[in-house]
Amino acid sequence: MNIKSQKDFFSGLMFMGVGVAFAWGATTYNVGEGARMGPGYFPLMLGILMAVLGAAITFKALVVEAEGGDKIGKWAWKPLFYIILANLAFGVLLAGLPSIGLPAMGMIVAIYALTFISSMAEAGWKFKATFILATVLAAGSYVAFVILLKLQFPVWPFFIAG
Repeated sequence: MNIKSQKDFFSGLMFMGVGVAFAWGATTYNVGEGARMGPGYFPLMLGILMAVLGAAITFKALVVEAEGGDKIGKWAWKPLFYIILANLAFGVLLAGLPSIGLPAMGMIVAIYALTFISSMAEAGWKFKATFILATVLAAGSYVAFVILLKLQFPVWPFFIAG
C-alpha cells in the first residue's frame, strides 16, 4: 500500500500507540463492568477509543488521496524544548526537589513560570499578554483547585506561607 498522507499516517500510529498503552496500563487495575465500574474502566475505554480512532486515521491516510501528500516537515526544536522545559519547571516549582534542597515554591509561582517559559516557544511573544494570561490562569486555578475542590497543596512559596 502507498501512504497518501504522511502526517495522518504517523499521527494515527501515535494515537494507536498511546491508546494501546493506556488500555494495557488500565488492565492492572480492577476494571469492573458497566454497572459497577472499577478504577480501570475509564482508562481502558479511553485507550480502546484512542486506538480505534488511530486505526481510522491511519486507514484514511492509506486510502484517501491528499493534495500534495501532506509531507512531514522539519522538527520544531525550539517550541519542543520550551514546552518540555515549562512542564519540568512547573513540576519542580510546585512540589520542590528535596534531593537537592529546593523547597516547594507553590502553585502560583509554578503557573507563572509555566506560562512564561512555554510562551517563549512562540515567535515574537509579548510580555504584557503573557503576564495577563498567567494571572488569569493562576487566579482560575486557585479558585478551581483550592477554593472549590479544596485540594491540599502549597499555593505560595514557603517563605511567604510560613
